[in-house]
Amino acid sequence: MSINGNTISNLCLMTGNANPELAQKIADHIGVKIFDTFVGRFNNGESQVMISDSIRGKDIFIVQPTSQPVNDNLMDLLIMTDACKRASAHSITAVVPYYAYARQDRKTRGREPISAKLVANLMVAAGMSRVLTVDLHAGQIQGFFDIPVDHLKAAPVLADYFRGRDFGDDLVVVSPDLGGVTRARELADYLKAPIAIIEKRRPRPGEAEVMSIIGEVDGKIALMVDDIVDTAGSLCEGAKALKKLGAKKVIAACTHAVLSKNAVEKIGNSAMEQLVITDTIALPPEKHSPKITVLSMAPAIGDVILNIQAHRSVSLLFK
Repeated sequence: MSINGNTISNLCLMTGNANPELAQKIADHIGVKIFDTFVGRFNNGESQVMISDSIRGKDIFIVQPTSQPVNDNLMDLLIMTDACKRASAHSITAVVPYYAYARQDRKTRGREPISAKLVANLMVAAGMSRVLTVDLHAGQIQGFFDIPVDHLKAAPVLADYFRGRDFGDDLVVVSPDLGGVTRARELADYLKAPIAIIEKRRPRPGEAEVMSIIGEVDGKIALMVDDIVDTAGSLCEGAKALKKLGAKKVIAACTHAVLSKNAVEKIGNSAMEQLVITDTIALPPEKHSPKITVLSMAPAIGDVILNIQAHRSVSLLFK
């Protein structure tokens, strides 16, 4: 996919420190160089941003997932946006493949914040013109913004990968909880497979307990799908339950690999044979594992950026 030279010459791709590898892959895909921008720290820990050359009238795309360290990466994004706004950029699109605080999208008890809405307010106040993100934990977060939000799905990328595997008629796509049924159905439709659902409860935050499984998994290859793998408790417990009920193989696919605490160790010791993730969050060397396969969202994100820049439909790409 390409756009005319005059239009792409006005496109300026920047990156923060959260995932420069992904930014470089996007740049390679769309055929531009990453604009020279310094993002660092003053001695007192405050964010420091310096843009090397004029960006007056440019269309800026800032690649910065708000992954760990979450608050540092979020603040860097806000300050980069402010710097671009004050430098008279024509438009500023925040490319936020992983949107932090998305699981705090509503009040579940009294006196709780709705942090996902607060983050949206901060982004708009900083001066963003548009947000491009991938697999929001709750789709309604798009409504927290008073600017356009392009919500890209990872399901087509995951489906392309799994279509290359010889599963025959044995595949069943499994939702690890009731809230993820729509996500599981979407991938199942791509793969033309049935679905099953794990019913679980959370006795404490970050912990999951399997209660029952709805659907047929005996003798099947179970593909669990979720948007975020954090502590990996849900996936590991789900894999154990699926094997007990006769699944001959358990694999998993998750868009955002947070992998906090000892998640990688738990995955290595689990009944899962493979975990497929995307590069919306950078995977540091200490989190590499023979069980983990990384797919890149760069081509999909790059195509969306090109369509935004050329004022073409973005929704067609999501299909």
